Amino acid sequence: MALASMNELPESILLEVFTHVPAQDLLLYCRPVCSLWRDLIDVTTLWKRKSLRAGFVPEDWDQPVADWKIFYFLCSLRRNLLRNPCAEEDMKSWLLDSNGGDRWKVESLPGDHGTSFPDPKVKKYFVTSYDMCLKSQLVDLKAEGYWEELLDTFRPDIVVTDWFAARRDCGCTYHIRVQLASADYIVLASFEPPPMAVPQWNDATWTEVSYTFSDYPPGVRHILFQHGGKDTHYWAGWYGPRVTNSSIVVTPRTARNPAPTSAQPELRQEQDVAQLHGTL
Repeated sequence: MALASMNELPESILLEVFTHVPAQDLLLYCRPVCSLWRDLIDVTTLWKRKSLRAGFVPEDWDQPVADWKIFYFLCSLRRNLLRNPCAEEDMKSWLLDSNGGDRWKVESLPGDHGTSFPDPKVKKYFVTSYDMCLKSQLVDLKAEGYWEELLDTFRPDIVVTDWFAARRDCGCTYHIRVQLASADYIVLASFEPPPMAVPQWNDATWTEVSYTFSDYPPGVRHILFQHGGKDTHYWAGWYGPRVTNSSIVVTPRTARNPAPTSAQPELRQEQDVAQLHGTL
């Protein structure tokens, strides 16, 4: 069908056609074709339809979606940004900041004097020793597909989760530190609770630690995640806290007070959407 005849179709039909076109192709190839296509592709209805068609539903319908295009792309990008969170690849992807005592080790659940993990899909955990063991990952948000305007104007919530447990027969202390940092690694927001102590002869249950960064300052480009600990009896071996199933997730929920922007977000069609091709 020639381009001229396509433009003679009712706008409702064109919108329906566009709902079946991949989002990246809409912005890279379709939107620049003509002003009619550009205007239709910028219509809220299109991105709401694409979101619902993909199963992207707001978690809280009481809060209206401020921008369905942004909501769609945030849902498309949503995933755990930490690699190897459950020790399936031994220590791969983790930087060992402190490797004291008998060093970090990977064990299978439930482990000696341990309990099963709440999620049966999790099979392994990292375990610490009698001197401080800390490991970390640094997430580059731009490399993960999040463009600057999205991060600075809409500032989506960033949810950090970790799980830890002690052995029944040994006390321990658990540490976690998460920082949002700028491009030049200036810390803009931080979550670092006091070390969590677990006494000897505890129930060895797994404890979830979770924190949500909301309405943080503009300029966030990196996330540092660090956790670990040590046992409190200085026993040779691996008696310190066990950690697994860690996650960093950028959610579709955006800042309650978005920063002002001078233009309608267009994802910087050529550069940012090309980056999304390699991310999604």
